[in-house]
Amino acid sequence: MNPEEIRKIEAYLRSKFELASIQVRARPRKDDSAEVYIGEEFIGVIFRDDEDEDLSWNFQMAILEIDLDDV
Repeated sequence: MNPEEIRKIEAYLRSKFELASIQVRARPRKDDSAEVYIGEEFIGVIFRDDEDEDLSWNFQMAILEIDLDDV
């Protein structure tokens, strides 16, 4: 993903979730995805999907059972 895509996706996520601390960061040695953080906590990965005629991005976030213990 290029820096412009990352900037736009980060702005979209911040607006959609009303959370200014969301960051989208490029992944080392990967150009089809980026990492998503809230502050310094890694929360998931966004994958770029351009195989079909429609370009899209897919956000994948795992929630571990241990994460639910803190709620």
